[in-house]
Amino acid sequence: MDIKDKLSDITDKVKNDKDFTKNLKEDPVKAVENVTGIDLPDDKIDKVVDTAKDKLGDIADKFKK
Repeated sequence: MDIKDKLSDITDKVKNDKDFTKNLKEDPVKAVENVTGIDLPDDKIDKVVDTAKDKLGDIADKFKK
């Protein structure tokens, strides 16, 4: 699994899918697992979720400017 590709997939879904964004806020681990198609242990998926949140924050900051 290429983490960068998966993060790109997540970022694209956030930009284009309001339901996914809602799910990401409510249950980020499950939302990310749905995108990756892989059931990862929480300690592994938490790293991906944290990185995705950081990237989403960067995107949100761009819209605020």
